[in-house]
Amino acid sequence: MRKRIVISPLIAGAAVAALASPLPASAADTPVTVQVTAGTLDISVPAGPVNLGTVAVSGSAQTVSSPLGNVTVTDDRGAITGWHVTAGATDFTGPQNISVSAAGSSSYDTPSVSTSGTVNVASTNLTQLYPPSTVETATGVSGINSATWNPTISLTIPANALAGTYSSTVTHSVL
Repeated sequence: MRKRIVISPLIAGAAVAALASPLPASAADTPVTVQVTAGTLDISVPAGPVNLGTVAVSGSAQTVSSPLGNVTVTDDRGAITGWHVTAGATDFTGPQNISVSAAGSSSYDTPSVSTSGTVNVASTNLTQLYPPSTVETATGVSGINSATWNPTISLTIPANALAGTYSSTVTHSVL
């Protein structure tokens, strides 16, 4: 008994083409690269001035506070490196100095942070504005990201403070 073998013309054509393809005499590779440059790590803060409020002279200590306005970190470095923000202030100057360095004399309270991109941000409240301390820490960073918050600044006006206008400067730094 004879068996018939049927070969598909498509398979047969591919087999003949493979046998007929010339092999290269030699081959060489050329490496190709592209560079993606990093952007910057920036912080923006309210222009101010911000008014913490008004109180009457008093024989007792009084506390004034106000939201500072939006603080935003923009991380366009396109990396996996985290960042942190420090905040601090100078003593309030006016008819007398009002210190911000004693615990409880001033504060920086951070509400929830709004983020974009891949980043986890942890907040820390400050119980004094001097020396500058970390208020935001970013971890789990991957690529471009940003974070925005609106801190509340508080100042304790000491008893028997002299009447007048007092001023300070709040400084934020991102590293």
